Amino acid sequence: MTKRFRGVANPDIRDSIPDWGPYEQPKAKSGTPNVLYIVLDDVGYGAMSCFGGPIETPNIDRIAAKGLRYAQWHTTALCSPTRSCLLTGRNHTVNGMACISECAVGFPGANGHVPPQCATLAEMLVDQGFSTAMVGKWHLCAEDEMNLASTKRDWPLGRGFERFYGFLGAETSQYYPNLVHDNHPVEQPATPEEGYHFSVDITDKAIQYIDDVKAITPDRPVFLYYAPGCAHAPHQVPKEWVERYRGRFDAGYEEIRRQTLERQKEMGLLPQNTEMPPVNPIGTPETRTGPDGQPFPPLDHTRPWDTLNDDEKRLFARMAETYAGFLSHCDDQIGRLLAYLEDIEQLDNTVIVVVSDNGASGEGGPNGSVNENNIANSMPDDLAQNMAMLDDLGSTKTYNHYPNGWAMAFNAPFKMWKRYSFNGGICDPCVISWPNGIEAHGEIREQYHHAIDIVPTLLDCLDVEQPETVKGYTQHPIQGVSMRYSFDAANIPTAKHTQFYSMLGTRGIWHDGWKAVTTHPAISGWGHFSEDTWELYHTDQDRSEMHDLAEQEPGKLAELVGLWFHEAGANQAYPLDDRSAVEILTTPRPQMTAPRNRYVYRPGGSEVSESASPSVRNRSYVVGAVVDLSVPGASGVLFAQGSRFGGHSLYVKDNRLHYVYNFLGRELQHLSATEDLPTGENLILAASFDREGEDSPGVARGTLSLYYGERKVGERSIRTQPGKFGIAGEGLNIGCDRGDPVTDDYPGAAPWAFTGGTLKRVAVDLSGEAYVDLEREAAAMLSRD
Repeated sequence: MTKRFRGVANPDIRDSIPDWGPYEQPKAKSGTPNVLYIVLDDVGYGAMSCFGGPIETPNIDRIAAKGLRYAQWHTTALCSPTRSCLLTGRNHTVNGMACISECAVGFPGANGHVPPQCATLAEMLVDQGFSTAMVGKWHLCAEDEMNLASTKRDWPLGRGFERFYGFLGAETSQYYPNLVHDNHPVEQPATPEEGYHFSVDITDKAIQYIDDVKAITPDRPVFLYYAPGCAHAPHQVPKEWVERYRGRFDAGYEEIRRQTLERQKEMGLLPQNTEMPPVNPIGTPETRTGPDGQPFPPLDHTRPWDTLNDDEKRLFARMAETYAGFLSHCDDQIGRLLAYLEDIEQLDNTVIVVVSDNGASGEGGPNGSVNENNIANSMPDDLAQNMAMLDDLGSTKTYNHYPNGWAMAFNAPFKMWKRYSFNGGICDPCVISWPNGIEAHGEIREQYHHAIDIVPTLLDCLDVEQPETVKGYTQHPIQGVSMRYSFDAANIPTAKHTQFYSMLGTRGIWHDGWKAVTTHPAISGWGHFSEDTWELYHTDQDRSEMHDLAEQEPGKLAELVGLWFHEAGANQAYPLDDRSAVEILTTPRPQMTAPRNRYVYRPGGSEVSESASPSVRNRSYVVGAVVDLSVPGASGVLFAQGSRFGGHSLYVKDNRLHYVYNFLGRELQHLSATEDLPTGENLILAASFDREGEDSPGVARGTLSLYYGERKVGERSIRTQPGKFGIAGEGLNIGCDRGDPVTDDYPGAAPWAFTGGTLKRVAVDLSGEAYVDLEREAAAMLSRD
């Protein structure tokens, strides 16, 4: 709240008394600790070594050794929803984040916008004198706001962070990230060939941000939100980190699960009577169908290890080695950050929280993937293609994900994975360290907690009360409870009593040691929620949800199911949405301007995100460029959208026009002109696709033609993707192809800029008109001024 001026302002300054109070910067109390908030991605309960997992994380282990591990800490089962809880202390549907922000629908609980009534921790702390900075994954703004024409109200700088360096969406390449610095996109500082990796880059920036503050005001506390892309797909990491794990997963995911559970029992993370669920705990396509005979989701079953052939075992083991190397590499970067804090003598005066946003991911399906964009296009992975890329896993050539048997292993001992309300999706690692504030070191805490409890815990540690208003908005009460009571008292009962769960059609409710959960498969499209089977577990005694007590305790089950409906209503959790990934991702959403038939771009602008670009999915289209060519020798990219994992590009090479449609990285459908380029002014160079039908649902088939003006100079058949070119990947570029290239056929070096002529305009036409009419209209339109 703004302070009142209490000085005296008379006509003559000599008779006046100044008061600087209303104008001073906010200052934190002397000795206030820093906060380092480390949010990992898709790291399950049984992955890291300090939680009994097979993956070495010595630096996170070091944090745990100086702090506490929480054995019953929970999330929402998905990225954006959990991250909204981690930053606001409110439930995900109260935050408008029933699903990831790219999957928003127009309802209060699922609109993809965290309301200003739910202020972030950064917004609360910046007014308390903290310097606030964020590096890494944001994933808390709606897809229609992830572009330069949009409002920046929900970008990090609009939500309390003074500095930001990272990416806005769900995921990005670790070698070619979609980088945003503060409020504008930037190019990465080096290439993969020069050693670039996103985890290293954001750690460099994190250290720089802290140093910028501490060099000037050593006592000013810093809140750093450090959110690496690890270990979300793509699992990309330098090969030497993969090699550290060569052979260590050859026993298979079922044996690794068993070994992990034994270590967890030895560590005291789980009761000795904890049992291991089967690898297919809720069914398979062969054993279960939906209420109207709908199929069981084909990606949501695990192939038992002993049913795999030797090549499959080798491939699957290498995929696990790659994930493990990725996570260990990230841990190494965390070590760099810890070493810096220790060097400036701030480590003991820093509250460190390490969590994962959900369980390990099953999005690789039963066979894993070398291109995760397949799932967004409802295209099954090809084992032969995956095998061919075995030695390239982790490199720039793959956008890889392990098979879901490893999700079961890295979530050991729990059922299922990310997206599910079973513990495999929601029970995740949590480590809290504060050497100056926690006397207990290296201990385990059993109290039941959730992502919404971290914000009130940190406010408690910092002696900061939740503000009643932020930026003029009356605040929704924080719904979490502080965990600080548990810091130095292992045996105090949990202060939390109820927590509800709802994600992609799955549902759960925990209350005083009991949990009710549905067996409804996520994104199954089954609907019929009133017909769901509810199971009942006494999770105080049965952490792995093995013994369904629904028949023995019908009254308790009815009580919890009724409580779920009460909590769902109180937390605006309706409607439930279990539609397929493609249906959800391609749901019409608001745009700043309505979709149109013709889009015009000029060279020199920033990359345009796919959500704000013309959609050529399953339709006819034309990409045409207006150029001046005075002499032969032009070369480079005119238009490019997407990457090597799906995209299309119009470019000039060897004095001829070329077009490539890269179908999900599987098929480079290439067409080159049969004639050399002409010379002259206002030349039209174009590629035209005429849709003739579908090979399969959404996969358009048709004829691609190249044109110099009205003259056709090439023709072939191609097919086009049903879904997006990237899940959260590269967008549209004019006059170059930034980042990961659509094709390796480009002439010259990155970013393959167009040279040797003048590129004036590029138009993308979706009108479906005959090409000759379009060409004449485009010639007139694009040649103006």
